[in-house]
Amino acid sequence: MSKAFTLQKIDYPLADILTGSLFIASVQKSNGEIPWSRGGKTDPWDHIESAMGLTVGGLYEEAKRAYLWSSLTQLPDGSWWSCYEGGKPRSDAYKDSNMTAYIAVGVLHYFLATGDFEFLRALWPAVVKAVDYVTTLQGTGGEVFWARRADGSIDHKALLTGSSSIYMSLTCALKTASILGEKRPSWEVARMKLGKAIRYRPQLFDRTKSRYSMDWYYPVLCGVFTGKEARRRIQESWNAFAIPGWGVRCVLDRPWLTMAETSELVIALAAMGEFRSAEMAFAWIQDKKYDDGAFWTGLTFPDGQIYTREKTTWTAAAVLLAADLLFGISSASRLFSHAFWKPFPFSSRHHQPLLP
Repeated sequence: MSKAFTLQKIDYPLADILTGSLFIASVQKSNGEIPWSRGGKTDPWDHIESAMGLTVGGLYEEAKRAYLWSSLTQLPDGSWWSCYEGGKPRSDAYKDSNMTAYIAVGVLHYFLATGDFEFLRALWPAVVKAVDYVTTLQGTGGEVFWARRADGSIDHKALLTGSSSIYMSLTCALKTASILGEKRPSWEVARMKLGKAIRYRPQLFDRTKSRYSMDWYYPVLCGVFTGKEARRRIQESWNAFAIPGWGVRCVLDRPWLTMAETSELVIALAAMGEFRSAEMAFAWIQDKKYDDGAFWTGLTFPDGQIYTREKTTWTAAAVLLAADLLFGISSASRLFSHAFWKPFPFSSRHHQPLLP
């Protein structure tokens, strides 16, 4: 009898986890690259996220090939182009700081799942180059600028979601350095300054993006806000973005609900220890998937129409990572948990649900 998890009266079989990973693997190219979808574009962040989805499903060799693709396509300055098509950077591509930093999260995730110390050491130079590149884009206020254009100029806009993700990347990079016996004091300073900017200087970040749900939960998902601060932040905008029984809005003023955003909210809730609320939100999307393991990318509310038929690898990966944190499928499930990064345990599992 196959193992199944009980979730809000829904049986969530372990086989479904493997099916999601197999879907990602079916889209992966022979060189390790993982596009958004079959025949679609590739960006460095979603490529890493998809590799993490492969790892959750136990497809370690496929995940390893994905990380090797990243290391082989890394530019001399440590960055990657923001978009690839047909194996080449698209003409309008730029060098995104968040997309570049995320390899640090993926590499540590793979190590926690596999214990492959040699592979961790082999990928370390790519992590070092990526993080060193990203820290050169940090402003005096601690914010990290969004991107460097193809002509070498810097776009000085700072994005809250991207900077929160970079904070997580710096955290993972420093953890990896510690495992390898390395010291990177400049990274520690960059992380501290970035955390302070996100917590105390919101004016440094592009406020036009606040209509996106990611700006709401990403500072929690990535561990910038923890404890009471995290709880307060989630409660403040719950009614604006969460549609019970349906999912999470992508944009406040649009009728789009997405499975990736819903899964990321699940990760944020579980990360802060609010497992009952996380399980409730995860149950909202269990009927919104295809037979091949791919989840719908999104749907419209309230008419319930699938608004894009594109089957995206990064959506499958987000669902897999949420399931892993909830059910402890892999040894890497603790990576996003705030408790993993703190010297004391969380006990929120025994609290009343954060939200009804």
